[in-house]
Amino acid sequence: MGISISAGQISNLLVKQSAPWQAEAASVLQAGLASSDWQHLDDTATRVNGVNHYCHVLCNPFYSWYATRPRKDRLTLIAVLQHTAEPRYLINRQTFDYLASFNVPQWAQALIGQWPHDAPIVQETIQAWLARDLAGRLNDQQQARVLEAAALSAYYAQEEVPLILILLTDDASQFRHLSETHALCWIHEGRHYKKLTPFVPLHRDLLDDFLGEFWAYYHQLQQYRADPQPADAARLRQRFEELFTTETGYAALDKRIALTYAKGEQLLVVLDHPTLPLHNNPAELAARQRVRKRDVSFGPRTQEGVTAWDTFMSLAETTKKLGLSFYEYVLDRVAQRNAIPPLADLIRQQSDAATIPIPP
Repeated sequence: MGISISAGQISNLLVKQSAPWQAEAASVLQAGLASSDWQHLDDTATRVNGVNHYCHVLCNPFYSWYATRPRKDRLTLIAVLQHTAEPRYLINRQTFDYLASFNVPQWAQALIGQWPHDAPIVQETIQAWLARDLAGRLNDQQQARVLEAAALSAYYAQEEVPLILILLTDDASQFRHLSETHALCWIHEGRHYKKLTPFVPLHRDLLDDFLGEFWAYYHQLQQYRADPQPADAARLRQRFEELFTTETGYAALDKRIALTYAKGEQLLVVLDHPTLPLHNNPAELAARQRVRKRDVSFGPRTQEGVTAWDTFMSLAETTKKLGLSFYEYVLDRVAQRNAIPPLADLIRQQSDAATIPIPP
């Protein structure tokens, strides 16, 4: 292109001088969370300087946002949603509801009740309280539940970032409690059945027959989304009861059917929110962009590199969803033309003008 510039200088522009890009990516997250009542969430592996990390992908029809962290537990996800390096903590009345649901012992709850309430708590402080009062009597998993209860309380009490009302994910346990309503992906549920390996011909026939019924029901849900009627919702609930209480005589299949039945509340959220997708494919497709980047570049080497990967992938995928050329967007910002409005403004404009109504 007739420009003499070193690879190192380009790297510095992307990695060491990316503050304006980071600010715009942060505003994309804020606007994206407010643009819809539902969000998709998934993760994929990313190695940072040869060490395993996880790239968390948060998205909906208007944006995609990437955050690479060392872990993929619930505490990490809470920090991702808050856009902070570490989760924030708070002890309030809601904390003890979580502690009870996590089966934290009553004696531990009594000690936690003596900790300061209704004031923000940083990571170092709550870790010190745990070490002082609980570490010798609670195992690591129980201590993690205590931290999660306090982090969830802080997340729901804060007002800096919009809360997620409906979160659509696979059925991994770390996604629970992150939203008011948790919806599960039907495609992921169907994959559990494909993992069954019957050797007896009768069992293969039973599995094939049930999968036919499974996907027929899935298509009925899709038809309901196109024209939601209360009578159809009642009929589909009844059909779910009939289909997923079936006993075929093939023990592995019957166990799998019972597990699906236990998730009925999360799988049928669409009956109350018909605009909600039935699958988590948008998050998986967004994660695939990280996989492609990973195949080419293997992984970042520094934390600055991690930030650059996340920032520019968030901006690139969001411009695509907004119908913009990422090249034209970058050119506009580098040339300081600012003819393209802030992406956050475009997200708000497109979500306000969306033809598909946001779930109530």
